[in-house]
Amino acid sequence: MTIKDVAREAKVSVASVSRALNGGSGVTAETMDRIREVAARLRYIPHGAARSLITRRTHTIGALLPDLYGEFFSELIRGIDLAARTHGLQLLVSSSHDGAAEAATAMHAMQGRVDGLLVMSPHADAAFLRQNLPVGLPTVLMNTVLDRDDYPALSVDNGGGARLVVEHLIDAGYRRIAFIQGPAKNHDVAEREQAYRDTLAERAPGTAPIVLPGDFNEESGYRAGRQLVAMHPRPDAVFAANDMMAIGCMAAIREAGLRIPEDIAVAGFDDVPMARYVSPALTTVGVRIAELGKAALEQLMTQIEGRHDGTPHAHVRMPADLMIRASSTNERSRKT
Repeated sequence: MTIKDVAREAKVSVASVSRALNGGSGVTAETMDRIREVAARLRYIPHGAARSLITRRTHTIGALLPDLYGEFFSELIRGIDLAARTHGLQLLVSSSHDGAAEAATAMHAMQGRVDGLLVMSPHADAAFLRQNLPVGLPTVLMNTVLDRDDYPALSVDNGGGARLVVEHLIDAGYRRIAFIQGPAKNHDVAEREQAYRDTLAERAPGTAPIVLPGDFNEESGYRAGRQLVAMHPRPDAVFAANDMMAIGCMAAIREAGLRIPEDIAVAGFDDVPMARYVSPALTTVGVRIAELGKAALEQLMTQIEGRHDGTPHAHVRMPADLMIRASSTNERSRKT
């Protein structure tokens, strides 16, 4: 069925049908009800592509993320989608899988299909964005920091959160604190590791950093945990750059017959929903993942709706909170 079929059946003009179905003025309430009744009876569905040619809006938002696997990205997408729905928008999501070529391909594929773009990618420096983003497309960066203010950016307070974790572990009496990294060239990982090293040097002088590779998934955390329990002397605490690695590490520690936190304390970063339900519950940094997604979407809407006042775009740091749970508190920490 086409709009012409609805107009003929309702005995009105095509323009009247368009105004009635798009919430426009110039149509009486009685006529609007009749048009909508006919459209429903004929099962007429407006053609989105044709409508976008007129309105110059697709009513769709794009989100380019480095991955779609895991609770962090699930929570992030949930926050973006909830905010998008309040504006009557749909969400188109793609992943770059940490590859620059894939990120560029996904970005080009979204052009013409979205009104704005949310970008989280380790490859999104100024040159990459200039080469792959069309001029004028509203864009907001998430956990992707540029030296320039071409785009608004939101990111987690990685350094502040990591400092809170290391200070907590030191205050609880732990000294040999290991750190499990995330993917190479990841901006979040770099900030969290630097804060770990700096805080360790400041609060526990002479204590050497112990850094193990990871990849933000449970398996890499498990492998790191296997390495940790085999060390001599063995670390008495481990701080993983995200919760999923911390959870994998906990499995390796338990498998070795060791206790958490009596033998090895464990802490993570992100506070994914699962963190509070593992046993023991995981000490971590709460970064309000869904709120990050919502805030990024609202920033994007400011651009799309032309409400930006022309001032330089800001880089907003989302606050981080330390969530102390049973994985890092034991009799020793209570006495310290």
